[in-house]
Amino acid sequence: MGSPLVRHRLLLALIMIAVMALSGRLIWVQGLDASARAEEAIEQRTVTRTIPALRGDIMDRNGTVLASSVERYDLWVNQRQVVDYLKNSKKAQVKGVPAAAQKLAPVLGWSVAETEEALTGERGFMYLDKNVDPAVRDAALALRIPGIGADRVAKRIYPAGSVGGNVLGFVGADGVALAGTEYTYNEQLRGTDGRTQYERGAQGQIIPTGRQETTPAVDGQDLALTIDRDLQWKAQQVAASAAETWGATGASAVVLNSRTGEVLALADYPSYDPNAPGDAPEENRGNRSISNIFEPGSTGKVFTFAAALEEGTVSLDSQYEVPYTTTVEGHRIKDARPHPDQQLTLAGVLKNSSNVGTVQVSETLSPQVRYEYLKAFGLGEPTGVGLPGESAGIVHPASEWVGRTRYTTSFGQGYSVNALQMTSAVGTFANDGVRVQPRIVAGTREEDGSMRPLGEPESTRVVSSETADAMNSLMDNAVEDGVSGASVPGYAVAGKTGTAQVPDGTYTASFIGYAPADDPEIVIGVFVFGLNSFISGGKAAAPAFSELMTFTLQHQGIPPTGKPARELENEWGDAQ
Repeated sequence: MGSPLVRHRLLLALIMIAVMALSGRLIWVQGLDASARAEEAIEQRTVTRTIPALRGDIMDRNGTVLASSVERYDLWVNQRQVVDYLKNSKKAQVKGVPAAAQKLAPVLGWSVAETEEALTGERGFMYLDKNVDPAVRDAALALRIPGIGADRVAKRIYPAGSVGGNVLGFVGADGVALAGTEYTYNEQLRGTDGRTQYERGAQGQIIPTGRQETTPAVDGQDLALTIDRDLQWKAQQVAASAAETWGATGASAVVLNSRTGEVLALADYPSYDPNAPGDAPEENRGNRSISNIFEPGSTGKVFTFAAALEEGTVSLDSQYEVPYTTTVEGHRIKDARPHPDQQLTLAGVLKNSSNVGTVQVSETLSPQVRYEYLKAFGLGEPTGVGLPGESAGIVHPASEWVGRTRYTTSFGQGYSVNALQMTSAVGTFANDGVRVQPRIVAGTREEDGSMRPLGEPESTRVVSSETADAMNSLMDNAVEDGVSGASVPGYAVAGKTGTAQVPDGTYTASFIGYAPADDPEIVIGVFVFGLNSFISGGKAAAPAFSELMTFTLQHQGIPPTGKPARELENEWGDAQ
């Protein structure tokens, strides 16, 4: 090794080995493995961005938009590229970031200093401003500042504010559906996001000759509800007024078309504005009409009467001797108010809302038969209306109706329901004895503008036409025209009050009825929750029912009882 010649030869040998190794690697990379390496390089340069789809609109039955997605943009900056602004301009005295800040600041509504600070740095990507109008985006990009770009996003807005808020639900800041029809029908509404891919250079700029590929977004379908915006507004006003008048913690109002099962209004108080759901307590962002369960109280008597009429164990001519209080198998049953012994017909028992008389009717049937009728009316089962958070209520099997429960179930105690469920069940009598499944979505709008229904509601005959007619007569008799708080001038109204105490010591008052009783079409239920003392349904809920029913009948253009539609048009002008 001490010989210069040996060292020289060893050095040459090492150089030759290195050259051969490098050459082999070069041949491998550029020849044998060239395509794989090129593809790897492309992948490292390729950027993928999502193109968000716009959610479909949600409309009421008349096409009025209740929820919509408006096009917005997120502006971003590649700070390393902004320095090239006006680089090749000989006329511009101010170039780079300062010049870009002077041009961009007025567009963003910022100060020049704030804008220059945002544009200065070494970051390859940073958001400048989010959810800007398309006009702002267009103005910003028109400046042709290197490194300034925009991505389309969508902002969900609810033009009617709190009207229908509990039905519509809302979406989060990330566009994820969180409540209401937004959540249940997210699959139809959300659409499919698109994407764009492109190659970028070392400073983040798009390589014009590089690979570019764009898959456009497919926007979501529009959803048409069965509710009517104006009726929904009125129902919310009525529910709020009833709760505030009687110092209740909440209220619900349900408006149904008894023939089709369409929900025309589903109102809750307190409600919230889906434009700002965070401003309302979490308990106000649900839907009490389907999630809050309660004992129906005296309204449940109509199911006992209907079952006995259908089974033929009683008739409209049946008569009863009704004391204020009675003892049945050791259990004391009494009416709401003291009274002397009464001689009552079947209609009188219902009109006086007698618990004692109702028990006499119920004892003509076995508990199992009464249980089967409650289930046939849809109690203890979800309505299938298509909203999240629905409670099915509780109807225990007849085998568990032991002791006092055997008798209290005949007059609406010992089982629980929700507001929509109960309104739909009473609406069975208004539809010739056929219960129609409630629905709140009419369908989706197709690309050609046509409406595609999302299935057909189920119909179940619960009682015969004769029994339904008999119940109409009984319930019509229970609402005296001009006397009852539930009466509607010019219309025959059939209905029933209900009041029940809940475990926390408060009371729930209700009134459910339909009109015109001679040709039923609209069924309405008003429910007032959290009353601190006993206030009858006839006092707390019936006047609210009357106000809402009056508005609904006129809004729907339904003629007064016994009056043909032509006369109505002459009186009102163009029928609504």
